[in-house]
Amino acid sequence: MAFSLEPVHLSESRYPEPTAGALIQDPEGRILLLKSHKFNDLYTIPGGHIELGETTEEALRREVREETGLEIYDVEFLLYQDFVYDDSFWKKKHFIFLDFACRTDCAEVEINEEAQEYVWLPPEAALALPIDRYTARAVEALVARRRSNK
Repeated sequence: MAFSLEPVHLSESRYPEPTAGALIQDPEGRILLLKSHKFNDLYTIPGGHIELGETTEEALRREVREETGLEIYDVEFLLYQDFVYDDSFWKKKHFIFLDFACRTDCAEVEINEEAQEYVWLPPEAALALPIDRYTARAVEALVARRRSNK
């Protein structure tokens, strides 16, 4: 039996699906949020599945490029979250969210079909938007990290 590094599509997985999410900061310290029909038109962060044969950071960079056209750097792990059959997603799924803080030098975003609009705003202001609770936790973790680094 030969080993293959072809991507595995996990649409009907019987196991939790690992994902990588990016809380992207621009040079002004604003964060990028995407409004997504997949999350009932709530704002969320770019990200997606880690494909077989990819590292988590490779998946993060690929997903960010696919969903926003942005290149990122200074990637740092922020938190993990369990997403177990939550109604905020359009499909019944069990995800393991691995969320990262990162930076970009460009604020010109090219969204793909997964998002309907985007916004750059200060992290504290993001909590006033209609965002999913997982994005809220990631934003709160970033705000707490910034405060502790001062």
